[in-house]
Amino acid sequence: MSALAQSDQPQLEDIEIALLLEGLYRVYGFDFRDYSPASIKRRILERMRAEKIATVSAYQDCVLHDDACMERLLVGLSVHVTSMFRDPSFYLTFRQKVVPIMRTYPTVRIWHAGCSTGEEVYSMAILLQEEGLYRKCVIYATDISREVLRKAREGIFPLAAMQEYTGNYMRAGGKHEFSDYYTAHYDNVIFHPALKTNVVFSEHNLVTDGSFNEFHVILCRNVMIYFNKALQERVHNLIYESLSMFGVFGLGNKESLKFTPRADFYEKLDSRDKLYRKVK
Repeated sequence: MSALAQSDQPQLEDIEIALLLEGLYRVYGFDFRDYSPASIKRRILERMRAEKIATVSAYQDCVLHDDACMERLLVGLSVHVTSMFRDPSFYLTFRQKVVPIMRTYPTVRIWHAGCSTGEEVYSMAILLQEEGLYRKCVIYATDISREVLRKAREGIFPLAAMQEYTGNYMRAGGKHEFSDYYTAHYDNVIFHPALKTNVVFSEHNLVTDGSFNEFHVILCRNVMIYFNKALQERVHNLIYESLSMFGVFGLGNKESLKFTPRADFYEKLDSRDKLYRKVK
């Protein structure tokens, strides 16, 4: 009997996880049901260890009755791998091929979907400032988690990361000293408030929320690699509907428009750095 119970444990755990995700959706409106099952399971079990909770069912009880516990799970389920000028060639190509397009608009609306803790938002703000475009741009930086958005608004990052970020900035075509954009304070740096003057940080769930504006540029980089095919298609449709005609769409370097429902509606601006322009 004991051996049978042990063999059934993985299946039981999967059922519990499905119930937890269903409860998270029904109570809070956060839908992780179509995320990669293996990735979601790993992250839930990591959070359970951190909370010192033995079973998924017991964890579900905590999540559904304690908003703070739910917020910690939300941070754990959301993927927040980011850095300043991540994939420097993307920003270099953006300078060369997208900036000239942006110069033709009187105002520019940019949506950074899945902005995480904000490093890439500040990177774009620096790029736009150096290209003389920042004053006519508004960046809408959205994420599912209030906690990561709070960190993004603060613009405070570890001093230890600045050497790596400086290298990224230089390879991305930076035109000044990277240290011009922040002030060191003990073990952290604070990026200058002027960089977020034209940034709107806001909660938005790509899975359940709809379009909220029409944009000239949408960046959704390294977000959809964690979604299953059905969810990827939904997000691609949402982005297409939110992008103005001849607007620019940027994906992550491990992502592709191939085999998506909107693949034929874009032309390539740069296939290596995954920049596309809406033409239909």
